[in-house]
Parts: sequence; structure tokens; C-alpha cells
Amino acid sequence: MIPRHQTIIFLTLLVASVIMGVALWNLRERAHQRLLRGQDSAPTQAPEVAPAEQATLMVANDNDDTVSPRALTLPLPQNPEARARAILGKLFDLYAATGAEHPVAGGAASVAQVFLLPAPGAGQGAEQGASKGAQLAVVNLTSAFAASHPSGLETESLTILSICATLRANFPEVAQVRFLVDGQERATLAGHADLTRTYLTADTVPTEGAHP
Repeated sequence: MIPRHQTIIFLTLLVASVIMGVALWNLRERAHQRLLRGQDSAPTQAPEVAPAEQATLMVANDNDDTVSPRALTLPLPQNPEARARAILGKLFDLYAATGAEHPVAGGAASVAQVFLLPAPGAGQGAEQGASKGAQLAVVNLTSAFAASHPSGLETESLTILSICATLRANFPEVAQVRFLVDGQERATLAGHADLTRTYLTADTVPTEGAHP
């Protein structure tokens, strides 16, 4: 006959084993449910990228001092300011490429920001100000781009002309363009082209190709 104290110990161990088994099963189920919830909340597809759209770049050519249109298909964001920056970035990538007809170092990183603001005097009439809905584009370039830009009136003017014309070609509402360098006003791009003035895009958009 089994002594009473051994029976009590056996029953105690049995009850403890059952409790531990139930606790472990509950922990396993909770972990499984957390895993399932994590799978349900995880993305089921790749993040959406900007759709490819056609943009018109007004590309400068040092060989004949002209600016002419070039249509390219690019991934473009919907936000207008980000869109303008992406388009100008592609223009600068062309200038930084080997064999470029208007070689300027820096590429897309040369465009720090583009701000689109209501043009001063918008809606006051043609004689007093910009037309209703007209915008001012503020292009913030990097100091590295300005420092590395070739110096000379023709080449600097071509860069300014191509930027203004590219903005107008893709954003018809942009009537005016101002330039900053690292967020500050700068007298010239590389010693010649005036960066203190406001450029009117209507005066810079060529039809076939134009001299600055």
C-alpha cells in the first residue's frame, strides 16, 4: 500500500504538470495569434511607386547656343513641387552625363527644392501684375552646383533659360522664376547670369530652339 504522503506528493506533481501544460498551450496560442495578426497587417504588395509620365525637358546646347525640347518618360510624383524638382533633376542629370552638349556637373542632387507660390500681383490684370492663377517658382540650387558651374555669360544664360523653359513647358501656370543658392540670394550663378532678378517664363520659352 502506497503511503499517504507519497500519494499527496504524486497528486500535487500531477496537478502542477497539468497547470503548466495548460499555461504553455495558452502561451503558444497567443504567440500564434500575434504571428497571424502580424501577417495580416503586413503589406501584401510592394509600395506604390510614382507612375511614369511624359515630361518635356528644354535642353541647352553649347554647340549652337540654343535650347530645344526633348520628350522623356519619367516616374513623376503627384505633388507639384516634388514633380518640378524631379523634372529639373532629370534635366541636370542630362547635363552631368558624359558627352553632354551643355556639360554641368552635379546632376539631380543640384536641385535642393522647388517652391511653387502665387505670383506677385496675380489676378490684378496684365498691366498691373501676373494673370489670375499664375505662379512663381522658386528654384533652390545647391552651392556645390553653383561653384562647379562653368563661368561665362553664354553658358550660364543657357542654364537659366533651360530651367525656366522646362518649368513653363510642364507647368504652364508658372509665369515667374526666382533662384536661390542654399536658401540664400546670390548675385550671379557663376559670375555672370543675374540671380537677383525675377525671370518671366513667357520670355524664355522657345518655339523651335532659341538663343539666350
